[in-house]
Amino acid sequence: MTIQNLEQTISEHPLFVGLDSSLTNLLVGCAANVRHEPGSYIFHEGEEANHFFLIRHGRVTLELHAPHLKSIVIETLGAGDIIGWSWLLPPYVWKLDARATETTILIALDGKCLRTKCEANHDLGYEILKRFAKIIERRLEATRLQLLDLYATH
Repeated sequence: MTIQNLEQTISEHPLFVGLDSSLTNLLVGCAANVRHEPGSYIFHEGEEANHFFLIRHGRVTLELHAPHLKSIVIETLGAGDIIGWSWLLPPYVWKLDARATETTILIALDGKCLRTKCEANHDLGYEILKRFAKIIERRLEATRLQLLDLYATH
């Protein structure tokens, strides 16, 4: 994929639709294409979180491990979704595992690179924060609903 195509792919991703092209150009410098095969982990809980991922194709589960239980799937994500917001907030550590459930094509954005660019360009930082706040809210709601379902009395 060429830089031009990577820029277009990022600008057309739902997270970045409507972002000024000058800000999109800043993102491209922090981006790379990655691929994960079914069953492979993109990241593990407790590891350093220095990336986030735009899903181009495939499916990924966000999983929580509980002692003496198998993994609890909090959410399943697909094309157009993003994985990871822990790169944005200190201490930059993953809170969940992310596992590809089928061949998955992603754009990885380097969080360290992006944090540096956000510090230098507050317009970019504000746009990123606004867009990720919506994702954080949706993920917390999904977790809440999953917990209600898990612990509901019948």
